[in-house]
Amino acid sequence: MRKAHGEALVSLGRENPKVVVLSADVSNSDHSYMFAEAFPERFFNVGIAEQALVDISVGFAISGMVPFAHTFAAFFATRALEMVRTHACYGGARIKMMAAYAGISDSFDGPTHHCIIDLAVMRSLPNMTVLVPSDPRSLMRFLPQIASWDGPVYCRLNRNEVPVLFDDSYHPEIGRAIPLRDGADVTLIACGITVSRALQAAERLAAQGIQAGVLEMHTIKPLDVDAVVGAAETTGALVTVEEHSVVGGLGAAVAEVLCDRALVPLRRVGIQDRFTNTGPYDTLLDRYGLAVEDITAAAESAVRTKTGSSTERRV
Repeated sequence: MRKAHGEALVSLGRENPKVVVLSADVSNSDHSYMFAEAFPERFFNVGIAEQALVDISVGFAISGMVPFAHTFAAFFATRALEMVRTHACYGGARIKMMAAYAGISDSFDGPTHHCIIDLAVMRSLPNMTVLVPSDPRSLMRFLPQIASWDGPVYCRLNRNEVPVLFDDSYHPEIGRAIPLRDGADVTLIACGITVSRALQAAERLAAQGIQAGVLEMHTIKPLDVDAVVGAAETTGALVTVEEHSVVGGLGAAVAEVLCDRALVPLRRVGIQDRFTNTGPYDTLLDRYGLAVEDITAAAESAVRTKTGSSTERRV
């Protein structure tokens, strides 16, 4: 995903001379150095100064440029948050925050660099748009949309190699979820790296006679409410899957929709309100509740609850 990001930035820079790229000294980490090599006059390293990164980006946006700001997700969501809230969101500045090493993908740097709260923080900010691309092609398809989007955008980037899920027929749109698999019994709603795991879980569930749909919810805000309600009405049970705390992220966003529009069983698969430790990425995903087995177990539980509720109503 990092290489795809660098290549997409260069392509975007060729198409749009107003695109500028800023970095808080992480260009080697997120591959934005590729843009620096192609367009050195439009690349700015502000150093390890995340607050300044956001404010300088806001200045570029006010001046009519299209700034893509880069630092680790953990620092956008914590160290630079006041500037993100007040200067970007309150002012409506069209800055594009490319949040590298999101989730627990910065696995060996431990809990200070893991970012499992950013979706909750960013989606709570008025005017903010929040994206979680699922694979390299998804990211490349979104970048031009991010550039033209009217307002601040927060986009998660994964540090590690991720499964390639999509081909040239994939054309995502901000704010519109994508059905990846039909199902009649339960719908798995996932974003980012967890989409591939949700698809694996759906295969395992099918072998057990449970037909699970998979819905890619790449946009956390604005959430595709109609897609959530449609899935609830079609399958009667939902499971959300996210590389994030179960507090405040995708699962919470879906729960809010269900409270207002469709009361069906919901299970939230994610990190259970705790800090995460250092270790190999895949091992950490499994350890903290994001194993394929965790998704299948949640789906089975949701289906059982749905069936039990139906039986009780009939009685």
